[in-house]
Amino acid sequence: MTALKKQLKEELKSKYINRELSWLKFNERVLLEAQDLDNPLYERVKFLSIAGSNLDEFFMVRVAGLYSQIKQDVDSLSSDGLTPDEQMAEVIVETKNLLNKQNKIYTDLISRLKKTNISLIKPENLNKSDQKKLLQTFNEEIYPLLTPSAIDPAHPFPFIANQGRALVMKLKKRNKKRVLNSIIVIPKALPRFIEIQRGKNFMKYVIIDDVISFFASEIFPDHNLEKKMLFRVIRDSDVEIQEEAEDLVRSFELALKRRRTGDIVRLEILKNSNKELVKFIVNKLKVNQNYIYEIEGLVGIQDIDQICKIKNPKLRFKHFNPREVDRLKEFNNNFFDTIKKKDLIVHHPFETFDAVIEFLSQAAYDKKVIAIKQTLYRTTLDSPIVKALISAAENGKTVTALIEIKARFDEEANIQLSRSLEKAGVQIVYGFAKYKTHAKSSLILRRESGKIQTYIHLGTGNYHPVNAKIYTDLSLFSSDKKLASDVEKFFNYVTGYAKPRNLNKISISPINLRNTLNSNIDREISNAKKGKKAEIWAKMNSLVDPLIIDKLYEASNVGVRIFLSVRGVCCLRPGIKNKSENIIVKSIIGRFLEHSRIYCFSNGNKMPSRDAKVFISSADLMPRNLNRRIELLVPIENQTVHEQVLDQIMLANYLDQKQSWLLDASGNYKKIKYSGSDSFSAHDYFMNNPSLSGRGKAKLKMQPKKLNLKLIKSGI
Repeated sequence: MTALKKQLKEELKSKYINRELSWLKFNERVLLEAQDLDNPLYERVKFLSIAGSNLDEFFMVRVAGLYSQIKQDVDSLSSDGLTPDEQMAEVIVETKNLLNKQNKIYTDLISRLKKTNISLIKPENLNKSDQKKLLQTFNEEIYPLLTPSAIDPAHPFPFIANQGRALVMKLKKRNKKRVLNSIIVIPKALPRFIEIQRGKNFMKYVIIDDVISFFASEIFPDHNLEKKMLFRVIRDSDVEIQEEAEDLVRSFELALKRRRTGDIVRLEILKNSNKELVKFIVNKLKVNQNYIYEIEGLVGIQDIDQICKIKNPKLRFKHFNPREVDRLKEFNNNFFDTIKKKDLIVHHPFETFDAVIEFLSQAAYDKKVIAIKQTLYRTTLDSPIVKALISAAENGKTVTALIEIKARFDEEANIQLSRSLEKAGVQIVYGFAKYKTHAKSSLILRRESGKIQTYIHLGTGNYHPVNAKIYTDLSLFSSDKKLASDVEKFFNYVTGYAKPRNLNKISISPINLRNTLNSNIDREISNAKKGKKAEIWAKMNSLVDPLIIDKLYEASNVGVRIFLSVRGVCCLRPGIKNKSENIIVKSIIGRFLEHSRIYCFSNGNKMPSRDAKVFISSADLMPRNLNRRIELLVPIENQTVHEQVLDQIMLANYLDQKQSWLLDASGNYKKIKYSGSDSFSAHDYFMNNPSLSGRGKAKLKMQPKKLNLKLIKSGI
């Protein structure tokens, strides 16, 4: 390595945190929620499951990307100065450290579940009666689905699908020396856990993997089982298509078939597995030794929450019903009359997602509505929103749906969705081949008194009714003419490539969203240099883009005070003298998944201020969002809505102690210390206090607790 390259590597490392390592730190924070005694037991088990599922996806996409670069001998540096080989080496070390923590937490939770009468039992430890019952279950419901595969010249090694589990067995024929190696791929149709006993207050399970190996003699009646090993594979699941593909849907269908056969990037085995069988499987699967991960407890930990079936409210988070939007009642639940009066923002999941559904459902049956335009990135096939679009088309309205079929791991579902909508008469558009359309927008055209009135919905989250119950997101409803005109131009852009000009309010990536953010940061820099108040408050899921990070460093270095709430990946290093000493980064991890994107600039005032510039967005601060996706950045101007976003939501994020982690310059996170009664939880606050723009005439009776920087110690 040349001295110049070494110097460059050190310089980059001092500026940025590695993206992959930052993600692993994020998943560690999720995992540690499973250890937090403040969380009910079943919720802790769920966090363990989520952490496992997250790690699978990380390997399927991010680690797979590194694996591909290494195979192609790519040696270019990441933004933080690491080659793909160097990144992979550190990822392997950190993943194994994470799995060690996972193993300990799993053991602890299983012990605690046992005390609540939920038990995982080995088949060999069951009494004779239960073993007899289990044998019957095996013969009737499990054995018919199994396909044992002998491994010899006449029987090729079976294919193990992504996230698939299999048992390898070494068997010896009775009274003969002949040895047989066999593989049983465990069908996904089989339940992971088999109930042995169930009562009102107790559950006993056996794991399907253990059941199959326990009854090996039923599968191989003339053989003795000598050795066995369970393993699980994670494959490269990234999908690439040619931008010039003539048929985008067909191209994706072929790519999705290739996903199932991607290279193995992680092989999970149980700790202390038989070395002979490990070697056998590694050779057959052609897996690099570095990609073997030992598990203590449960291979495929993401399934663990399936055993939490005893109904006990004390073991779950306290039940919470989202609030209705009271302002709608003043207008007989007519959305159009409500929005025409003034803008409204709905804060999910604290306020019901039914408001978004009702907005589109009313449009579907309203005789004055003539057209609906809708983006769909992630949703469900049975979504009420999809049903509303179908109803609207059947009622003779012109309906256009932009469906993003490149939404990772939802590609097949979205292809199916597009075909269902098309059959109903909805005009389907797939957007750009080289860009993902990630913006969240609805547009409704309504004929009123001989004129066309436009109503819009702009959100930070997907039109996904299930996720909306656990994701914190914002839904802006408006009839503002200039804003509506911009949204019309946006739809013309994504459906007909008509690049918008002379936008009034919104910004669109990759056209001008980055420029809008930069110009707002530049204004804060200018104000700081003039001795004026200069602050930036922002909330996002990920902060990765080096150019934005550099701009924030520049702002910090001239005295701009910057507060960032970044749930997941953060590549910025806070607290470095003469670089980022004015930057605070926190991550909120808790009951609800923080998902809304909010960007606020003080505009020469002390935050929070009515004169601050406030935006909501579908975009995180990542190169893909700013350069390779269609995203929207929307200004919040209505006074009540502005106060709700800045003085309520952002201030609550700033003040949160109970669920917050602080990032330091080294890339490590520390949980904010708090004392029980004095702690402040943003999630608790929103569950117990009404929003500002949704209160309507009841606002005097429904005053939310006023938040103040001086009243609550933020811990930062």
